[in-house]
Amino acid sequence: MSDGFMKSADVFSDVSEFILSYLSGMSSAEKYSMLIIISAAVLFIILERLFPYNKGQEVLREGFFDDLALYTIAQSYILSIIIFGYIINFIDSTTGISRLKLFADIPIWIQLVIFTITHDIYIYWMHRWQHSNKWLWRIHEAHHSPKKVDWLSGSRSHALEILINQTVEFAPIILLGSPPEVIAYKGVISAIWGMYIHSNIDVRTGWLQKIINGPEMHRWHHSTGKGRNRNFATKLAIWDWIWGTAFLPQNKPDEYGLKTYFPEHYFSQTFFAFRSFKKKKSSELVND
Repeated sequence: MSDGFMKSADVFSDVSEFILSYLSGMSSAEKYSMLIIISAAVLFIILERLFPYNKGQEVLREGFFDDLALYTIAQSYILSIIIFGYIINFIDSTTGISRLKLFADIPIWIQLVIFTITHDIYIYWMHRWQHSNKWLWRIHEAHHSPKKVDWLSGSRSHALEILINQTVEFAPIILLGSPPEVIAYKGVISAIWGMYIHSNIDVRTGWLQKIINGPEMHRWHHSTGKGRNRNFATKLAIWDWIWGTAFLPQNKPDEYGLKTYFPEHYFSQTFFAFRSFKKKKSSELVND
């Protein structure tokens, strides 16, 4: 056998051992959650083929590898260690709040409702702020860079944006003493809903779109037209309708992405957020 073949076999063996070790360390809730998320991804791919919002859009579109391997898998894995192992652990060990177990006796489904709604309100206002603050826009523009929007494109978010939003999302769950299952199930809700609102599926939900967010509103938010500075809600569209930022015309967006230059690959996109501001332009925000 050639040296190249042996090296490839060793790499494959190391990767296989890492995956098996990672899976063996997961709880049942985490394993079920991962299975549900993967199954949902496959379902969305099928539905995008059967009922496309924008016809002719390819599955393996530009940036697919970066979005899947680097943003969804690698970045998520590393940030989960930082968020749970360091940031939240530091807050909890310093304050000792989780030992009070304030939410320990509350039914899990009620906790999921509470955490989903409260975090969704936070995300709405944080998202809206990102579109009006030049510093926050820098860590949000990567999310708007895909020129083809689908079930996977929503995973393209700058590491600092994820670090902030997921710390805010999961810290209360841990600090309030919720069972570990709540973290896993809340993660499933966020992952699947995120895939859904970005999916290239031609959904028409009628009056439900006033409450439940979906691709028919959120895809406008990723357009280069007027809707790009509207529809800030993530899970519940009702916040856009209440606070006057809803945008839902009868037609469909002509194009998606940014109007300005943005790098093509993960590492360039990550470091691009730290470029200097041009003196002639006080802001690079998305304005109508």
